[in-house]
Amino acid sequence: MNGARHAVVLGAGVAGLLAALVLADHFARVTVFERDGFDVEGMRKGVPQARHLHGLLDGGRTVIEELLPGFTDEMTARGATRAEALVATRWYVGGLRAAPAATGLTSLIATRPLLESLLRERISRLSQVRLVAGTARGLIGDRHGVRAVSVSGDSGVETHATDLVVDATGRGTRAPVWLTALGAEPPAEQRLEVDLGYSSRFYRRLEGQLDGHASVIISTGASGRGGGAVRVEDDRWHVTLAGILGDHPPTDPDGFTRFAASLAAPDILDLITRSEPVGDAVPHRFRAPVRRAYRRRAAVPHGFLLLGDALCSFNPLYAQGMAVAAQQAAALRACLRSGGPTPDLPARFYAAADKALDVAWQLSAGADLAHPGVVGPRTVRTRLTNAYVARVHRAAHVDPHVSRTFLRVANLVEPPTALLHPAMAGRVLLRGGTRAAAPNIRPTGPGPLRASGPSPDPRPSIPSDR
Repeated sequence: MNGARHAVVLGAGVAGLLAALVLADHFARVTVFERDGFDVEGMRKGVPQARHLHGLLDGGRTVIEELLPGFTDEMTARGATRAEALVATRWYVGGLRAAPAATGLTSLIATRPLLESLLRERISRLSQVRLVAGTARGLIGDRHGVRAVSVSGDSGVETHATDLVVDATGRGTRAPVWLTALGAEPPAEQRLEVDLGYSSRFYRRLEGQLDGHASVIISTGASGRGGGAVRVEDDRWHVTLAGILGDHPPTDPDGFTRFAASLAAPDILDLITRSEPVGDAVPHRFRAPVRRAYRRRAAVPHGFLLLGDALCSFNPLYAQGMAVAAQQAAALRACLRSGGPTPDLPARFYAAADKALDVAWQLSAGADLAHPGVVGPRTVRTRLTNAYVARVHRAAHVDPHVSRTFLRVANLVEPPTALLHPAMAGRVLLRGGTRAAAPNIRPTGPGPLRASGPSPDPRPSIPSDR
């Protein structure tokens, strides 16, 4: 470690905290600036989506466990639910329940504040790391490199010299504006307008509900509606309903119930009509996933890189954000270990991080583009992939081997090519041609009902953020 080196992390969400953790092994000082400060209990102002259901895919949980040994056990001790996916949880895709199967996947279910507070507590114990309330105002340097960052706090605007700035400020990053001010060309962006809306509410959990299962996820289907209910700390159900392309679930009790009744399976409706609500339903809106192609720029400024949603913001329906942020932190650690904090670190990091981003973006963008109302390029490959995935959904209902592989791909544990292995493809083509059963839809009031056709999404959907 170079005793003179100083790294600055902007943002203390999941991405920023994990970045600080890996930087602490290579920098004498790591300063984390967070706009919301660190005296906030519960939901941070800067994370309005924290009031909605979050999912930590196992491909991300295992990375965090490696970076912070004992993380899973400590979360469980603080009230999080730990369950094996498909064994103690329910998943519906294409209107049909995926066949129960041993997956080897651990579902760690908790609210975002609990997860974030534990990460913050563990990382604040590191002597090299300092958590400071402050808002980033801009970068200081030129198009070739960044030498300092301007931050406003209780003492006014200050300049902090640094060897590396990591932007983990999320979807609202100002990096393109900052880079333009330095004379650097901002990156090209790929954007898909999905106009997603959530409504979420907590309920008291009753013994025996869902037959003891820890969660139920009903993926968005042809109608673009879906939802999830998960057992979180304090013996509560956290229920989130979701709709895309402007078809947003209401927050009033009757509208919330009617929307739940329109889903492809009755599980969530049964739960909310038999449970006592805790507080009112709250809304959230997400306009568009965005991927920024920093790797493809002619020159990447030294001393500055982006991580998490600031680099690539996924449709939160697919629960990829926190997992991909963890994988990016692991990529940053590998780059630091192999080459150290050299000037070309940002370029090396983007090349490594793109491997994780490519897989997750392929899955989520393909699912989004399966909805005709989402504007974006649809290649022949995209259309063929979505047609095959629809067969995967149907086969997963009756074949535990397909169900297991599908969920392991969705959890970013196995690559999508696992579903194309000859033996697996044979099962998909044999058993995914026709529906084994019709979805169970029970209308209880006016409003559009979900179509009974197969879901276009290539993965289960669960509202989440990074």
